[in-house]
Amino acid sequence: MATARPVVSIYNFENPSEKTGTVPMPYVLQSPLRPDLVREVHTNMAKNKRQAYAVSPKAGYDTAAESWCTGRAVARIPRAPGGGTHRAGQAAFGNQARGGGMFNPTKIWRRWHRRVNVTKKRHAVAVALAASSLPPLVMARGHRINKVAELPLVVTDGLESLTKTKQAVEALTKLGCGEELQKVIDSKALRAGKGKARNRRYVQRLGPLVIYNEDNGITRAMRNIAGVETAHIDRLNLLRLAPGGAFGRFVIFTESAFKKLSAIYGTHKSGAPLKKGYHLPRAAMDNADLARIINSTEVQSVLRPKMERSTHGMKRNALKNKEFMEELNPGSTERKASLQKAAEKGTTEHAEVQKKKKARIEESKKYNKANKKGDETFYKTLMKAFEAKAAADAAKKAAEKAEQEGEDEE
Repeated sequence: MATARPVVSIYNFENPSEKTGTVPMPYVLQSPLRPDLVREVHTNMAKNKRQAYAVSPKAGYDTAAESWCTGRAVARIPRAPGGGTHRAGQAAFGNQARGGGMFNPTKIWRRWHRRVNVTKKRHAVAVALAASSLPPLVMARGHRINKVAELPLVVTDGLESLTKTKQAVEALTKLGCGEELQKVIDSKALRAGKGKARNRRYVQRLGPLVIYNEDNGITRAMRNIAGVETAHIDRLNLLRLAPGGAFGRFVIFTESAFKKLSAIYGTHKSGAPLKKGYHLPRAAMDNADLARIINSTEVQSVLRPKMERSTHGMKRNALKNKEFMEELNPGSTERKASLQKAAEKGTTEHAEVQKKKKARIEESKKYNKANKKGDETFYKTLMKAFEAKAAADAAKKAAEKAEQEGEDEE
């Protein structure tokens, strides 16, 4: 809910330090905050004051242009007739041609306006009213309310009887709105763009919105104060309560107007007496702290235990990942470091490696000298075996040949 204070103070507009009484907080100011709803309704409602515009249907086509067809080494686009001027022979009609018609010309039968559901508009107004009673939202919108006694700000009905602007400015200043009014005056600046040539030369911020019940001169007194707007309690407009689609406008109520909020919107149980078939919006959740609800003992006690899902770890390459290589092959880091030191000259490891290498070479030479010289070496012994077999085969073949020759002679 937007707020939960039971009562709101009523201040004397002539002497704001004096409270004349209290009034119960209307239920409409406890409506749930729906910025999405306010933005949507505002966007569609703002379109309903647009005026249709379109280009002339004949724009770009009011000429007797014809194509020259093929054979003249120029594009086949229609060209202006005649001669003796620059215009003769120039391309026409096409949207790419100078002075031609535009692509997809605008039409006055565009869907300019939007219908908005009545209930949606009423909900949006209720939300905007609730937001206007919360100082953080009002300050976030840029209003200067540091010297305002409280929000919502309710003053006596004497404010409705003011007829002079000077009196209205003095009353607003006493209520703590002096800084707000000065902010509006200081914000006046030239509009950016072509709008400054279209009867809307300046732009400025908006100030407080004064909501009254009976116009006894208040509209006349307030209408010439920069940024200050007035609205009747029976004709609240979302475009005034949430300018630009952002709720949280600084609102000043008169006493009778504030009391009439309850008569208009009623309660959640009774409905809205003055709005047929309407009920105030309800919050989807009384407690919006979803994390606290889920983690509460009442919820966690009835939940099933969390399922353990087997997950496959990320694939890692042991040749590139030192930690993974150490996990697969313990001691690999130390061995790699020792190999690197062994390759560096001047280190103890390098000297040890060279010493072992020298001893290994000497041992190899000694072995070769003892076993790889003379006729008893491994290779020569191996070749002797082949030579004996070859001699036996040659003798066998010679005997067979001699036997064959003897048979032929017989």
